[in-house]
Amino acid sequence: MSSMEQIKDYITGLQQTMDQLPHQLIADVIGVLHEARLKGNQVFIMGNGGSAATASHFVCDLAKNTRQEGLPHFRVIGLTDNMAIFSAYANDEGYESVFSQQLANLVKPDDVIIGISASGNSKNVLNAIVEAKKHNLKTIGFTGFDGGLLGKMVDINIHVKSNVIEYVEDIHLMLEHMIVKAIKDQTQPEANIRTSMANLPVDVIGD
Repeated sequence: MSSMEQIKDYITGLQQTMDQLPHQLIADVIGVLHEARLKGNQVFIMGNGGSAATASHFVCDLAKNTRQEGLPHFRVIGLTDNMAIFSAYANDEGYESVFSQQLANLVKPDDVIIGISASGNSKNVLNAIVEAKKHNLKTIGFTGFDGGLLGKMVDINIHVKSNVIEYVEDIHLMLEHMIVKAIKDQTQPEANIRTSMANLPVDVIGD
């Protein structure tokens, strides 16, 4: 197969996989995150390897790109990003504890956690979801392949139906961009309304 044929096959396969995405569940995630923002709940995001990179990217975009005057900023933490505490837990208590132990220090009821795992079977991600459920968190998974155990544990599972790791990781990154853009676009009118109301005289706003 030539390089051109490989490129076309990759794009075709990626498009076919994207066509199977669960639109309503993606909308549900957007709603959960918007509610967390308004209520001041913390959002935690985690993953390993390529999924760690996606988790960090998601944290960056959610924190920075959604800022709107008149609305609270997202309170979001990447559990992959503090290398000192990450490596301390890995060294002293085992790699399977690196997310759950961080979470135990920070979590409050009604916070949100997003676990990104192509296989859905990353032990440290699963352990963090178990910890999250002890504290009544809203749990979200981004999975691939058959969804693994993660897909069965979380409240909302965004499952990429592919056994091709590259497709799964590509689409997980695309999903974070899609979700952040939707939040940014949907809240722009709300932010403008709040700002306009704040600038009105008290006697115009009323009781």
